[in-house]
Amino acid sequence: MGRVIDARSLVHEYPDGTRALDVVSLAIDDGESVAVVGPNGSGKSTLQLALGGLIDPTAGTVEFFGETTDADAVRERLGVLLQDPDDYLFNTTVREDIAYGPAQLGMSRERADERVAALAETLGLTDLLDRPPFRLSGGEKQRAAVASVLAFDPDVLLLDEPLGAVDATYRERILTLLDEHDGATVVFTPTLDVVPEVAERVVLVDTDGTIAADGDVRSVLTDRELLESVGLRPPATVRLFEDVLPPAEIPLTVDAGRRYLREK
Repeated sequence: MGRVIDARSLVHEYPDGTRALDVVSLAIDDGESVAVVGPNGSGKSTLQLALGGLIDPTAGTVEFFGETTDADAVRERLGVLLQDPDDYLFNTTVREDIAYGPAQLGMSRERADERVAALAETLGLTDLLDRPPFRLSGGEKQRAAVASVLAFDPDVLLLDEPLGAVDATYRERILTLLDEHDGATVVFTPTLDVVPEVAERVVLVDTDGTIAADGDVRSVLTDRELLESVGLRPPATVRLFEDVLPPAEIPLTVDAGRRYLREK
């Protein structure tokens, strides 16, 4: 398994002196699905921007695909979704926004049109393709931004809160799309309740911009003391079962909890 992102000793300070990242090292391998979680203000979004090469850290380096520290040299392989979809949608219509990435990479018009149509159908955007992005609702903007990132088939997806404004139906459709995205490497910033559905590894970021833990989903989500040390609570399903089951047996999702109760 190859290394796709290797961040070493990252420090990032904003002009006002706020240190968002404090000596963070993080390696991401090909095909991994990683959730970056932490309390508000812990630097999750800053870390995503650094891993996507959209900001230059104050100190430290990020190497991409074992080849270069120049993100622009591999930009077509990196799909970065910003936290605010308004920062991502900038064309005249939704159709143009989704087609922008494929056009920049020289994808044929026929293939690009197929990609736009398929993503629009799945994400409920077909009737909105000719609408200006500023006339969309928050959830519609989020879906359009996700479609725009997926349209050009990047090798690595760095998604900052991709499900934040999306209702349950489209949340499941987005998760299915990501799962089917040809084995792409995915780095999310989801809520804790969603983590078991989207990730196999969890990177827990503390309020001081350091990494408090980096481990498998079960070991992190069932460790109440660890989560509370950074100001988080275990997911609701974990809280429901943690007093009656050992960590290795606690259901991590609502569906798993239901199955456990039915079997009992």
